[in-house]
Amino acid sequence: MTDLQTFHLPASITGTQSDVVLARKLIQAWRTDGIFQVAINAMQERKSESAFASSKRFFRMPQEVKSQCISDLTYSGYIALGKEITAGQADYSEIFTVCQDVPLDDARVQAHLPCHGPAPWPDEEYQQSMKAFMDELGTMGQRLLQLTALGLELDDINTLTNLTENGWHHLRVLRFPAASQESARGIGAHTDYGLLVIAAQDDVGGLYVRPPVAGEKRKRNWLATESSAGLYEHEELWTFVKPVPKVVTVFPGDILQFMTNGYLLSTPHKVRLNTRERFALAYFHEPNFDACVRPLFEPSSDEYIHYGRHFTNMFMRSYPDRITTRRLVDEDRLSNLAPVKNNALRRLTKVM
Repeated sequence: MTDLQTFHLPASITGTQSDVVLARKLIQAWRTDGIFQVAINAMQERKSESAFASSKRFFRMPQEVKSQCISDLTYSGYIALGKEITAGQADYSEIFTVCQDVPLDDARVQAHLPCHGPAPWPDEEYQQSMKAFMDELGTMGQRLLQLTALGLELDDINTLTNLTENGWHHLRVLRFPAASQESARGIGAHTDYGLLVIAAQDDVGGLYVRPPVAGEKRKRNWLATESSAGLYEHEELWTFVKPVPKVVTVFPGDILQFMTNGYLLSTPHKVRLNTRERFALAYFHEPNFDACVRPLFEPSSDEYIHYGRHFTNMFMRSYPDRITTRRLVDEDRLSNLAPVKNNALRRLTKVM
């Protein structure tokens, strides 16, 4: 167990010297521990408590009610225990995923784009509390990305936030049962596929992260030929993330690893079941669905990630038997994504 570094974010990021100092500390914390904590204020705490209360209320609903909250258009909705797969094994977690809520008459839904459709909310109170929590973390995510740009010495503090305009932000609302003879595995070791992860947990504990380890090779999880799932899961050097009140934890996802060519590594993490029920909220601050991202420090590189295709592929990998995946495959919805044009790819460079 290690006490993580905790930072207080200013109300806005303008590139002052104090911003630069903070930005460098954040980058160093990621490069040392793979994760850090951000203190939250009273308003943010209230929204977090409301989201946790809504989560507990939903997961205590009858199974037949929860199972109705599913869609064949979007990966929003309920995921029952054992239905998520990591490294070929079922995880023992119960989840409600909140993706972008896109109405049926939206042009993107009409065009049969993958993953676009209405969220199957259980009720209005749940919808409001989750959206309020996501909006609050979205504001925090923008400041964190501006600080990341400063810490990486990019020429514009909005280099990363430009990608997240109308971002495909989403939330995983998680419940973990108490450990039993049947299973002590909550979620197997993996990295997250996106840009930035901001997570909140209750006082039970069960999250472990793997800090950067000298000489250890990390997978390029965005490639179809490589996967970080299950990697180093049973080896040493995992850090237990001790529950701390009034903070959220923050760590990089696969896209930051890709964009920085491994200078910032996507943080592997896993969940072990505890002696009692546990709840957590994991928010993903993401690029726009149509965004294309390139390596930051190699402006001549032809490599890029189309975020929408990447997101869809990652969810299809995790939920091969879900009704959403079956419809995506049956209707070949990935083919409806617009072809990437060279002049649409952002070339992001570092000031040397």
